[in-house]
Amino acid sequence: MNPEYTPQIIVSLLALGMALSFIVADRASPISRTLSAFLACIGVSIAVNVLIGVPLRARNGISEWDGLFALPEVLAFVLGYEWLLRVRRTIPAGNLRTRGADNMLRLAQALAIFYGVVSLLFPVLRVEHFFNYLRNPNETFYVTFYLFAVPLALSLLLGTASGLLMLNRRPDRAEALRGLAFLIGAPFMASGLVLPVHMAAVSTAIGLLIFLVGAVQYHVTQGRRAQFMARFLAPQVAKMVSERGLKSATEEQTLEISVVCCDLRGFTAFSAGTSSKRVIQILREYYDAVGAAAAAFGGTIKDQAGDGVLILVGAPLPMGDHANRAVGMAKRIRLDGVAVTERWSDSELRLGVGVGVASGYVTVGVIGAGSRLEYTAVGPAVNLSARLCSEAVHGEILVDPRTGELLGDDSQRAQLRAGEELRLKGFASPVQSYVVAPA
Repeated sequence: MNPEYTPQIIVSLLALGMALSFIVADRASPISRTLSAFLACIGVSIAVNVLIGVPLRARNGISEWDGLFALPEVLAFVLGYEWLLRVRRTIPAGNLRTRGADNMLRLAQALAIFYGVVSLLFPVLRVEHFFNYLRNPNETFYVTFYLFAVPLALSLLLGTASGLLMLNRRPDRAEALRGLAFLIGAPFMASGLVLPVHMAAVSTAIGLLIFLVGAVQYHVTQGRRAQFMARFLAPQVAKMVSERGLKSATEEQTLEISVVCCDLRGFTAFSAGTSSKRVIQILREYYDAVGAAAAAFGGTIKDQAGDGVLILVGAPLPMGDHANRAVGMAKRIRLDGVAVTERWSDSELRLGVGVGVASGYVTVGVIGAGSRLEYTAVGPAVNLSARLCSEAVHGEILVDPRTGELLGDDSQRAQLRAGEELRLKGFASPVQSYVVAPA
């Protein structure tokens, strides 16, 4: 290999290494997989041209197969725009119209593909009239230069414009920095494919490093947020956040959901009569049991304080069967909670668990910034579930009328029996309660 091409091989390895690191770090995310494929295509394009294309042309001249070397370049453009499109879809648009900017990216992809088709049809013109002139402007200029230059230039302009329009949506700082880094670095990476050899490696490396700075900052911020998601959000919600972004997945919205509230009976007396170490142990076991039930039924833990836990079912990921899930979760909490309290109770200090379930329209969303985030829910159903929970005796699940209405069929509603009409704090009229029969 000609030592002149050593810098390009190093840059190729840099791009491939970045591709590998992104896919290893977050292989479950379609956005990360697309990004990894984009970077891999850049690395492959450079390596193929330097290790195969240049030596082949030096020995045999330009052949009809020379157009194949354009394919990794075209894939890099297409995947880069696809990555940008997927990032755009993770950012809430509000009242902005986004179809035009999305179509710009699709048109940019089509222009890149057009460049690839022309390169396959006219490989000699691509090398002699396009690349040679770019790399040495003293060469004779041919009008066919525009056949290759125009689609590539328009493609870059459309992609950049769409990316800038994305920033108009006011994404959070991490997402904005990642998008801006891509927009600044992309022209450097693209120009590295066509610049003279002594400039190409430097240009591509600059573009990759600019993008790497933004991407690393984004993933560091996401890592902090992951601690929040792992503690409070159900696995399927975390998956949605990974695919759509935190801001999109947890933006403020009003949904009809079910709310489950549970707490321990006799906990105050138990805490006063036993050691703090023992209290921590039972709380840890109790929280584990409730957390496992929430995860099994797709619940999102909103509050976990003292002996009380409040769980949302149907937010931020809407669920048509949220009432069924909530009642199933409540039964699971009762079963596991009773087992926990029986293990820790004695003849003098008795523990129990009560559960309340209510359904209704609630406004949910994330408040806070940086590493301090809280998922909040506001609506009568939240308060009602807590009031029902406080009225439930040990081993009892109290359900409001709306939850009963939402249960799917007669066999599911048959598990409920009418309880007392309860006068609850904060509610002007008595609330009819329903008791979930023991399993």
